[in-house]
Amino acid sequence: MAATFETTTQTRQAAMAVLVHAEADEIAARLSALDLPASEALREPENGLVMVRGRIGGDGAPFNLGEATVTRAAVRLESGECGFGYTLGRDREKARLIALCDALIQRRDYAAKIEADVLAPLRAEQAAERQRQAEQTAATQVDFYTLVRGEG
Repeated sequence: MAATFETTTQTRQAAMAVLVHAEADEIAARLSALDLPASEALREPENGLVMVRGRIGGDGAPFNLGEATVTRAAVRLESGECGFGYTLGRDREKARLIALCDALIQRRDYAAKIEADVLAPLRAEQAAERQRQAEQTAATQVDFYTLVRGEG
C-alpha cells in the first residue's frame, strides 16, 4: 500500500511541476476538451504571502530573503478526491485549475486522460521553449581565452 501512495505522490508532484509553469488559459483550454466530473470548492482561491528563505553558497546559514505572493485553492470531486493548487502570483483561476487537475489525476479513470491531453502537451511546449531559450543564449555566447605572451 505504501508503494502505491509513493507513486501517487510522485505523479502529483510531477504534474504540479508542469502546471505551475503553464498559463491558466492553456490549462483551461486543454481541460475544456474533456468531460469533467462535478466538483466543489473546498477552499476558494485566495492570495497570501510566504517567506522566501535563502542560503549563501547553498550550504550557508539560512536567512529570510523576502516575501512572495502566492495563491492557493482546494477542490473536491463528487467522488471524494481532493486536489490542492498553489501558484506564485495572484492568478486565482490558475490555482483553481491546478487544484482541479490534482484531484483528477488521483482518479484512475481520469489520470491517463489528464496525462495525455493536458500534462504531456504542456510538458512538450515547455521543453521546446527551454530549448529555444538555450539556443538563443548559445548564439550570444562569447568564448574568452588567455594568450600566453612568452616567458619573461
